[in-house]
Amino acid sequence: LFSRFTRYSGEQSQKAIAEYVALAQQHQIDPSQMALAYVRQQPFVASTLLGATTPEQLQINIDSFNLTLNTEILEGIEAIHRRYT
Repeated sequence: LFSRFTRYSGEQSQKAIAEYVALAQQHQIDPSQMALAYVRQQPFVASTLLGATTPEQLQINIDSFNLTLNTEILEGIEAIHRRYT
């Protein structure tokens, strides 16, 4: 619907998404929880916004605040980001 967001549907984006999901699954973490925990752990982030369409999704998002990503996961995220900037 919004042409300014087409960068999220391209081939590179789909590859990056697949790798982020695989990284989360490798560490037995929900991908959305990994993303929210990553954002929360950045020193320049003052707050994290949640968006949920179901009560179950809201609970998963809330539970991310109890998750601290270890160095291995953080390095994995950074490596994926370097491949798919």
